[in-house]
Amino acid sequence: MKRLLIVHHTPSPNVQAMFEAVRSGAGADEIEGVDVVTRPALGATAVDVLEADGYLLGSPVNLGYLSGALKHFFDQVYYPCLEETVRRPFGAYLHAGSDAAGALRALESITTGLKWRAVRPPVVVTGEPSRADLEACWELGAVTAAELAAL
Repeated sequence: MKRLLIVHHTPSPNVQAMFEAVRSGAGADEIEGVDVVTRPALGATAVDVLEADGYLLGSPVNLGYLSGALKHFFDQVYYPCLEETVRRPFGAYLHAGSDAAGALRALESITTGLKWRAVRPPVVVTGEPSRADLEACWELGAVTAAELAAL
């Protein structure tokens, strides 16, 4: 059984809605052989990362950057997981009030350093998530889980 770890920081209803859509997609009945595990960013550990085969990362964009919680997660797991998680697939979703460019640059820099491989570009939502935004989140979860199932 493959393990998909969802690491999230969900302080607002908008990010919560995105998280629920991602989790629902990752756990779709059609996808077999994948155990979906969720951890809040402040509680996720290097052990969680090492035990997983792929990742979904969710964060609000605060002041143009990743949330402090997701940054803390990366600070805690970066070196313990650097060599052991190379080429593992990941997906990400971000919620921004206006501009997510800085957060996207940071996410790309960190995941490039870890040598993780993006399953698809991050889902970025500005303002209240529309139905199409939540469908994109669901699809992100499903595609990432399906990628793991196929490994």
